[in-house]
Amino acid sequence: MESAIFNRAAALALNHPNGKVKSVVALPASKSESNRALIIAALCNHPCRLENLSEARDTQTMQRLLSGSEEVLDVLDAGTTMRFLTAYCAVTNRKVVLTGTARMQERPIGILVDALREIGADISYEKNEGFPPVRIHGFSPRNNRVVMRGDVSSQYISALLMVAPIIPNGLTLQLTGKVGSRPYIAMTLQLMQRFGVEAQWEGDTIYVPQKPYTAATYAVESDWSAASYWFSIAALAKEANICLLGLKPDSLQGDRVIVNIMERLGVRAQFTAQGLQLSKAPAAECFEWDFSDCPDLAQTIAVVGAAKNIPMKLTGLESLRIKETDRLTALQTELAKFGIATQEEGGNTLYVHYQTKSLQAPAQPIHTYKDHRMAMAFAPLALLYPLQIEQPEVVEKSYPRYWEHLAAAGFAIQTCHLHESPK
Repeated sequence: MESAIFNRAAALALNHPNGKVKSVVALPASKSESNRALIIAALCNHPCRLENLSEARDTQTMQRLLSGSEEVLDVLDAGTTMRFLTAYCAVTNRKVVLTGTARMQERPIGILVDALREIGADISYEKNEGFPPVRIHGFSPRNNRVVMRGDVSSQYISALLMVAPIIPNGLTLQLTGKVGSRPYIAMTLQLMQRFGVEAQWEGDTIYVPQKPYTAATYAVESDWSAASYWFSIAALAKEANICLLGLKPDSLQGDRVIVNIMERLGVRAQFTAQGLQLSKAPAAECFEWDFSDCPDLAQTIAVVGAAKNIPMKLTGLESLRIKETDRLTALQTELAKFGIATQEEGGNTLYVHYQTKSLQAPAQPIHTYKDHRMAMAFAPLALLYPLQIEQPEVVEKSYPRYWEHLAAAGFAIQTCHLHESPK
């Protein structure tokens, strides 16, 4: 069955007949790289050639809104698109309203709007203060130094950095407090460098000079976030021989740290002439990791640790509250369906451990909360128990062919109505 058929289903019933996975996977392109490259290319004075752009809905939305002339830009549920376009439209003096889904209108944007106002943007809120929709009225440069919190979302920082070269006299950005998702900021600066703009990052201060971007050809790498689900499959399978295509040893993406994380959870990863080869390895008896720099991996790791009966302490999770859903709460709710006890501490730490002798088969479908990463993080548990996943279409946000790829890897996937047995 094709992805489109899976994605139109009310729910999917998943299982794996023997727990043995052998597959070669053509991973999707990175939407993080794609969306940054699209903004930078739009700021260039001459056309750029961008190769291997992501098929993800977020990236398709970014392309559509950058190329159109509408007054109302609906980003749907794409947080990166909302933040990047807010900065882009403000500094390029594009008078528009940016809006999105009901959940998008609950995700804060005030820190970015305040910073843009500091440098001369005229922006107002259409509904609730600090949240989309926002209206861009114009831009009149007046300030070249901004102080911004670094502990909420690196997307605010990246949004400002990418537009900084076209601000008269550039921009100095001072970050306060703990800076989360540092690799994503580094990715932004490295991509800017590929298009001719050199920034300086020293301590808590980033300086970006005024300088035109230089048109260039750029090929987007495969997505390490998408790769993480195959690491999860390798960790949970009885036997694993998985080759992931399109990844680079010198990747710009922070989620490449999945190699180091999963080495402790039972997966060996090695680059070969064909791609990144995954196989089984011994796992540690306990696990602790700070996800401040890689929050998108937290759900995947929590699920793997729970399934392998590894006591875990996951920290640096504060940004999970403002994602597609409240991921901390969602994660605990769905793990409980498997008999997994969790404990949250301080809003940024999660303990995952057992209060039962073994993982339990879920009596209820997995609810995804309209969050692509909830669906993809829990799906590998079908290696252990048959399960149902609601709203399978959510994967279109970042990995549209996910179900198709699982089917090719030997998973039995059938469309069903909730609580029905597969036919």
